Amino acid sequence: MLQWTSQNRSGMSALPGAMTRRRLLTGGLPGAAAVALSGLLQADRVNAAEEDSGSATPPTPAMFAPKAKRIIYIYLEGGPSQMDLFDPKPTLNRLHGQPLPESMLENVRFAFIKKETATLMGTPRKFVRYGECGMEMSDLLPNIGSCADDLCLIRSMHTDQFNHLPGQLLMNTGSAISGRPSMGSWLAYGLGSEARDLPAFVSLVTVGRGIPGGSASWSSGFLPSTYAGTQFRSDGEPVLNLNNPAGISMQQQRDAISTINDLNRLHQRDVRDSELASRISAYELAFRMQTSAPELTDLSGESKATLEAYGLEREEPEIKSNLGGTGLFGPFARNCLLARRLIERGVRVVGIFHSSWDHHSYLDNQLKHNCLMADQPIAALLKDLKARGLLEDTLVVWNSEFGRTPLGENRNGGGAKITGRDHHPYVFSNWMAGGGVKGGQVIGESDEIAWGVHKDGVHVHDLQATILHLCGLDHTRLTYHFQGRDFRLTDVGGNVVSQVFS
Repeated sequence: MLQWTSQNRSGMSALPGAMTRRRLLTGGLPGAAAVALSGLLQADRVNAAEEDSGSATPPTPAMFAPKAKRIIYIYLEGGPSQMDLFDPKPTLNRLHGQPLPESMLENVRFAFIKKETATLMGTPRKFVRYGECGMEMSDLLPNIGSCADDLCLIRSMHTDQFNHLPGQLLMNTGSAISGRPSMGSWLAYGLGSEARDLPAFVSLVTVGRGIPGGSASWSSGFLPSTYAGTQFRSDGEPVLNLNNPAGISMQQQRDAISTINDLNRLHQRDVRDSELASRISAYELAFRMQTSAPELTDLSGESKATLEAYGLEREEPEIKSNLGGTGLFGPFARNCLLARRLIERGVRVVGIFHSSWDHHSYLDNQLKHNCLMADQPIAALLKDLKARGLLEDTLVVWNSEFGRTPLGENRNGGGAKITGRDHHPYVFSNWMAGGGVKGGQVIGESDEIAWGVHKDGVHVHDLQATILHLCGLDHTRLTYHFQGRDFRLTDVGGNVVSQVFS
């Protein structure tokens, strides 16, 4: 007896159990199937006739005039320390070494800090006023600081999660529950693609100790896999298994893909499953990417000045007691340059993911090392986009799942061993630039010791609603029907932060 395994957007039943989606997706050409499973899926917009035949869900029409046509989303996994980078706290420095009142700790949960011996920890960092706006940022970020007049710095972010996996899921998918579509996938679903030979959503990943949220940060969840992020590599073959096997010509590949897609279309007429349409698109896109992807990652046409500005050939300084973040200076810089090249070629969403910023120990050395890696190429990206006239309608976001405690990490006994900070969801900082953002401003305030929000708090869902709004999408109307109800990125919350807009 046939059993139905899923439901498409129009509510029609999908593949029968006798031929499951997993079995269907894992058959066929090895290279193209691997590409399909990785999400190399967004090609031409699907027209109404294809929708009627059970094809991938078409992009939602623009809800209002967008300020941003594309987004570069820089996600720094682990929780960069806000009071060491973006939020100067002289009172915290003055109270260094003192305990907090018990009343402030009574109902607070920490990942590792022992409440009974916890003490406040100031910062050795110096804060500098950058730009005409006089925005204060750490001396660890001089290059990003030089872009202060283009930045909207939010010092009042807060979240509901204090551990990495649920925190990353909430920030990147709108829910701490695994399986929801990523924000990049929602944007690809809402915006469609301007690129014929590249996906709508590409993720560029440099991994130190790993990203607990993993591919969920760029997954399409229950959206058609057309909208999943395609992971590109910064070195070597851009996408694994994209090249033809030895002895297979492009014409042979073309003939094989055409034949398989003809069979898929015949099957689609019977089952009317959107994932079959995604599979067909994946094969076609993978074939076109065999030419476009190598051209994209070939930087020989970039000027020497551009390569130097991004810092692709920088020497990485040695660091003792490193927690997994070495060897990434070149790859991270390359990913920032690739992000610009991707949006120039019509890609709507580029995610730059890097780990690790989870500094429970050796905070001063670790943070300095990571900032040396990230500061120059991110600033070069902002300036490059601006010089090319792209920043005006390209939104750039610096983000993470939470911040760090104003208390020192003390799980090893405290005292001189306090060299890092624990997870802190109650207040942290991030910034946005370009794409209709009013630069040179600071939104919100934390309290005197960066313990909690003092003014104009911005929740994760508020940030997501604001990003969608900048891209011309109403977060309450960008929905997808799944398992009997409409889902959205911001769940049942979220308010647009209008102060962000220019």
